[in-house]
Amino acid sequence: MPRPKDHALTAEEITARLAALPRWRHAEGALCRTYRTHSWKGTLMVVNTIGHLAEAAWHHPDLRVSYAAVEVRLNTHTAKGITAKDFELAAKIEQVVHWRPGRDGGALEGTPDGDPGAAYIAYDD
Repeated sequence: MPRPKDHALTAEEITARLAALPRWRHAEGALCRTYRTHSWKGTLMVVNTIGHLAEAAWHHPDLRVSYAAVEVRLNTHTAKGITAKDFELAAKIEQVVHWRPGRDGGALEGTPDGDPGAAYIAYDD
C-alpha cells in the first residue's frame, strides 16, 4: 500500500534530499535556513516573498525575524515531521529569494553591486 502524500520522511530521506539544498539544515524536526539581509528593508522584502510563496502553496512556515535576518522553519504539522511539501517550498523559496537578474544575461540588471543603499540581501556567493 503506498504511503500518503503527506507522509513524514525518514532521517535518511531527509539527508538525501538536503543535498539539493546545501544551505538548508535539518534541526529540531524542521527544515531550517537563515537568510541574512542588509537592513530591515531587506528583511521585510524576504518575509513578504516567503509569505507570498507560502500562501500560494498553502503551506506555511514558521519565521523568526530580526533586523538583518530571517530564519525559515518548515515542517508539516499534520504529518508530524518533514514531508515532500517542505522540500518543494524550501526549493521555491531558495530560487526566488536568491534570484539575481543581473547574472542571467537578460534585460533586467539587478541591484548595483557595491551600493549599500541598494543592497537588501546578503547573497551566499
